[in-house]
Amino acid sequence: MQRACDAAHTGVECGDVQPFDAQPKPLGDGSSDDDTGGSAGVPAPAGAVRHEGDEQLLAALLDGMEAGLCAFDRTGVITHWNAEAARILGWSADDAVGRRGFAGWAARSSDAAEAEQRLLGAMDSAGRQVHEFALLTKDGRRVLVRTQSAAVQGADGRPAGVYCAFSEVHVQIDLERSIALSEALFTDASWGVVVIDADLRPAVVNAKAARLLQTGREELLGRPLRDLLTLGVEELENALQHVLAEGAPPATTDLWLALSADHENKRRCWRSGFVRLGSPLGEEPVPLGVGWLFIDITRQKSVETDGAQVRFRYQQLHRADRAAAECGTALEAAALHLDFALAGFADHALLDLADGAERLIRIAATPTGEPGPCELEPGAAESGIPVGYPLAHPALQALERAGTVRTSFGARPAAENAAELRIDEWAADRRWPPGTVHGLVTVLRSRGRTVGALTFLRGPGRRLFDRADAAYAEDVAARVAMALDLAGLAGER
Repeated sequence: MQRACDAAHTGVECGDVQPFDAQPKPLGDGSSDDDTGGSAGVPAPAGAVRHEGDEQLLAALLDGMEAGLCAFDRTGVITHWNAEAARILGWSADDAVGRRGFAGWAARSSDAAEAEQRLLGAMDSAGRQVHEFALLTKDGRRVLVRTQSAAVQGADGRPAGVYCAFSEVHVQIDLERSIALSEALFTDASWGVVVIDADLRPAVVNAKAARLLQTGREELLGRPLRDLLTLGVEELENALQHVLAEGAPPATTDLWLALSADHENKRRCWRSGFVRLGSPLGEEPVPLGVGWLFIDITRQKSVETDGAQVRFRYQQLHRADRAAAECGTALEAAALHLDFALAGFADHALLDLADGAERLIRIAATPTGEPGPCELEPGAAESGIPVGYPLAHPALQALERAGTVRTSFGARPAAENAAELRIDEWAADRRWPPGTVHGLVTVLRSRGRTVGALTFLRGPGRRLFDRADAAYAEDVAARVAMALDLAGLAGER
């Protein structure tokens, strides 16, 4: 009677119970089927379909793992053996499943007992257990593996077996080293490290990079590079785009940048290296971004630049001395010294001769338009007409102090037209060529007497004169003063 009731509820005929068919019924036209008189066409229970699908999914996941995996029941018999385990050891699933332990095939007898003891001991331990031991490949090679094992709980809550995930030790060590390197770069590295995504925005920033960029690590994330830099951003973006398209350059590059957070807008030189980041999971590496590693070498670069500048300038002085020795007159030698001094130093030079009353008379100057050589003004010394310098002019101050005076236009207005107009007015008030922004005037003295004043001028494309420039101008002035004094003794003026 009970079997008849069960048959009425399950839709199968009375008699022997038929085996369960786990295949799902093909999808119909959506109409309901009320015919429960026979077993043909009876849909499989939904739970059974899910059960088979779960087993298929589990099998696919196990075979797709990047680590070898095997499982043992309570007695030590192998129940699972995935594809990666077969690749590492060479033993197939057919070779492994059903064997008791590793003895006699996947491990030496001396190693098998200890390995099995450690693995099966995980059933009586909490959490995962990590071990290292040697296994044998199918061709007889000994392989050192690192394992992680844990108990598998049964339906009653008691340990039903143990699973073991393993990989070759050197592969695990390589992975751990890669992770450790990544963590070290973003914590203790002496270089700044920024991960730039494919949209050229910072994605990860270490503490050193945040300090160099003068902002917080979180504030940098996702911001355009143009928000962080005011100078050199084009060069940096070009380098990043090149790395994304072509790969990392063969050597580091030096980038001159200025930070938005720096109110002085000071230029900094950062030695930069770039690496392209690609996903190791894709069949073809897809660029995920660029790793930018950099360090501030501004001081070192400034020392190198200053050293090269000093060498060049004093080579010019040496060349000028040799060329001046071939000049026919001392005045020509004075003008020649200025031509050599101007190279890489200034845009214009003005040479004023002092008369007995220490009034300044213009005797040589460079052209105010196109750049050209310093030319002597014929008859200027004999005319005796002084330059109409106003009071407190830098040239008059240099004569009064018997030293060097530096001056600059100062901060530029925001509007371009207004800036040019004010610069020209500032230069005209000092009787200097239009566009002059920076001036340096040094006195000319020879044999304890003032013989004139020498003026060097720079336009808006150059930086202001510094102390090193003043020292160089004084060296040039000493040579020009001797030439003017010699010209006076020779009756050339």
